[in-house]
Parts: sequence; C-alpha cells; structure tokens
Amino acid sequence: MQSEISTETQKTKAGSSTMSYRRELEKYRDLDEDEILGALSEEELRTLENELDELDPDNALLPAGLRQKDQTTKAPTGPFKREELLDHLEKQAKEFKDREDLVPYTGEKRGKVWVPKQKPMDPVLESVTLEPELEEALANASDAELCDIAAILGMHTLMSNQQYYQALGSSSIVNKEGLNSVIKPTQYKPVPDEEPNSTDVEETLERVKNNDPKLEEVNLNNIRNIPIATLKAYAEALKDNSYVKKFSIVGTRSNDPVAFALAEMLKVNKVLKTLNVESNFISGAGILRLVEALPYNTALVELKIDNQSQPLGNKVEMEIVSMLEKNATLLKFGYHFTQQGPRLRASNAMMNNNDLVRKRRLADLTGPIIPKCRSGV
Repeated sequence: MQSEISTETQKTKAGSSTMSYRRELEKYRDLDEDEILGALSEEELRTLENELDELDPDNALLPAGLRQKDQTTKAPTGPFKREELLDHLEKQAKEFKDREDLVPYTGEKRGKVWVPKQKPMDPVLESVTLEPELEEALANASDAELCDIAAILGMHTLMSNQQYYQALGSSSIVNKEGLNSVIKPTQYKPVPDEEPNSTDVEETLERVKNNDPKLEEVNLNNIRNIPIATLKAYAEALKDNSYVKKFSIVGTRSNDPVAFALAEMLKVNKVLKTLNVESNFISGAGILRLVEALPYNTALVELKIDNQSQPLGNKVEMEIVSMLEKNATLLKFGYHFTQQGPRLRASNAMMNNNDLVRKRRLADLTGPIIPKCRSGV
C-alpha cells in the first residue's frame, strides 16, 4: 500500500515539474527575435556564432552553414603556388618521424614456405620422338620442303605467318593447294553503292504543275537538299494533278509543315494511290494530321510513315489505330507499332479492308466504299 502511494506521489511531482517548465516557456512565446538580435553588439554576435558552433553537424534539418564552424575569416597568406606547396608538404613529410613498429622486424621467417603446385604435363606433348632417319630428314629440310609436308598433312596452322605467306608466293612450293585445303573462306562479293537519285526536282515540279499525263510516279528519295518550300509546292501541285499515282519523299528531311501540306492535299486529291514519307523528321502531330485526312480520301491505297526521327508515343499510336479502323480504303499501312495491342488492331483493320475489296471484286461491284459496311459486300 505504501509503495502505491509513493508511486502516485512521484507521478504527481513529475507532472507538476512539467507544468512549471511549460509555464516558464510561455513568457518567451511573444518575444521578437529580430529585435533582440538587432540590439546585440558585434562582439556579442561573434560570441553567439561561437555558441552555434556547438550544434550537431549531422543534423540534416539545419542549413549547411550552421552545421560547421566558419573558417573563412582568416586572411589569405598569398596567391596559390603549387610548386611551393608540394615542396612544403615534402619537407614536412621528411621532418615527421615515423611511428616505431610495435613488433620490430628481425628478418626471421616463420611458418611453411609456399611451394606452387606443378601443373600436370600432357603425356602427348611431354616428349615426341621420331625415327633417326626422320629426325635427320626434318633437320636438313628447307622451308619449301617443310611447307609441302605441312600442306600434305593438313598441319599448315603450325607454320608461322611469315612461312605461310612465303609459301604462297614462292615458286618452289609444289602443293600450294594443300595449304588452304582445310578451311576455305567464302569469297567476298563486293556490293556496289546505290546510285544517287537523278531526279530533277525543279523540272519534275513543273511537270506536276502542268499535269503531265506521262508522269505517274514522283520519286524524290534521299535528295537531302530540297527546300521545305519546294516540298510544300509539290503538295500544292498534287491537289490539281490527275495523273501522279505514287509520291515518295523518303529521307528528304521533311518535317511537320510538309506533313500538314500533304494532309491538305489528301483531302482534295482523288488519284494518288501511294504516299511514302518514311525516314524523315515528322513528329506525332504531323503523322496524326496525315492519318486524320484519310476519311476524306477514297483513292489512297498505301501509306508509309515508319522510321521517323523521334518515336510517336503510345497516345499517338492509339489515335492512329482508331482512324485506321474507321477507314475502309487503305490496304497497306507501313508503320511498326511499339505495343502489341495497337499492332494487332491495325493488322485486323488492314485485313478487313483487303477482305472487303476481295468481296467487292467477286461480286463485281463498283463505286465508293462506305466505311460502315465492312462486313457486307
């Protein structure tokens, strides 16, 4: 009973001490720290900074300048001189006495001496002995005779490079064919470089503008110095052209303005069958503009947009697939989708379009294809 009373008494004293400590802190709540710091002298501020040096340097909640002592008040001794600093460090190292070893070295060796294990020798390579006649024949043989023997035995790989090439170029070697009888490399067939595109850009543009009936294909592939204004002029000329069926600008550094111009052309042109804009600098916005123009065009059969300078992204690919599923005339779409879902949906859309064309051909139907009638003829 007395122990319980003493425990309650201790708790009461601890509670009263805590309450008194809190009352003491209440009088400092409304103090203005800026006013107090402004009233301190320079010497008192310096003393306060020295007191702050005692703070915990590992406290991550404090600014870095308050975790360590300010050592930048020392006046500089002069400009930095690397050679003098190295000399000073070397002198200081020589003057500093080395610490004596706790156990002095006497040179006595203790323990077992390490002896490396000997690798087992191959009994075949250990000793090779021939008959005296053969030993004498090989000792007196010339390089040409040794090359002949190596070629006959198929052991030309044991010869040095110098002996091998001398044997090929020598006229005293009889069996030269035997030197290469083990492994014969495949003969290298040089592939000639592709000839540069010889299309005259300005002349072809004039022919497109003049609606030349003999011009059905325009190929500007890999001509890198075509101005953007000229490519846009091609797109503008194709709006009124009635004969060009294929237009290709692969590797011409085309960008979004060219893609926008081609998209406006697709909304008007009724003759173009194939459009290829691969390997250019068209972004997702330009590709989307091209695909969004497909519902206005019922003549285009093939569209290639792959290998642009930057990836289109999942969002653009999903929008492309949605537009392809609404189109019923496009039969080939050249683009490698990064995700399996859009790739499968685009493949099914092209398959349905080709199947629709097959059904119309069997039924001998003509006229425009309505996108909503995919399942029927």
